[in-house]
Amino acid sequence: MDAKTKRGARVRRHARVRKKVSGDGQRPRLAVYRSNRHIYAQLIDDVQARTIAAASDREVSGGNKTAAAKAVGELLAERAKQAGVEQVVFDRGGRLYHGRVAALADGAREKGLQI
Repeated sequence: MDAKTKRGARVRRHARVRKKVSGDGQRPRLAVYRSNRHIYAQLIDDVQARTIAAASDREVSGGNKTAAAKAVGELLAERAKQAGVEQVVFDRGGRLYHGRVAALADGAREKGLQI
């Protein structure tokens, strides 16, 4: 991807972060994908290449996008506890840790997930 476009720059940032961030069975990767309209999150075990739990704002009802993102974080934390996961590494997907991405992380933390 070319860094001259906004998307290309984000993809390069994500690749740079993914060199260091990896999830395993004990501490999976909490990967966040944010589109203009929705936000999705999943817990990924990169060693076995499988998704442990997932959540999106399509499953929750919220007022604005930030509130919906926080609800997604809370829902994902509940599903993580059911799967026996308490600690995760956060993968912000090349986006700034701000706004909806930060709200999702805060919601997960409030429900007991350690990031």
